[in-house]
Amino acid sequence: MDKLYWRDIGFAMGSFLAITYVFCVGYDLAFDQRMYETWLKLLPGFTWLTLPSFLLGLVETFLYGIYFGLVFVPLYNLFHSR
Repeated sequence: MDKLYWRDIGFAMGSFLAITYVFCVGYDLAFDQRMYETWLKLLPGFTWLTLPSFLLGLVETFLYGIYFGLVFVPLYNLFHSR
């Protein structure tokens, strides 16, 4: 397998996390769950639920994916090359 690139993995993971965030918020609203309490702990500045807060959460979850790519890919490439 060739080496990985942080941008590809970061955008893929960021998109995955952002889509998951939207589904979780929708599920929370539709079924009156309490999953938002977890979002309050994981996303700085997030409050339940205003449009600016929702958009902030969306951006933050995407950035977590970018962070994943920035950290995971160099480690993977390092260990894969050995």
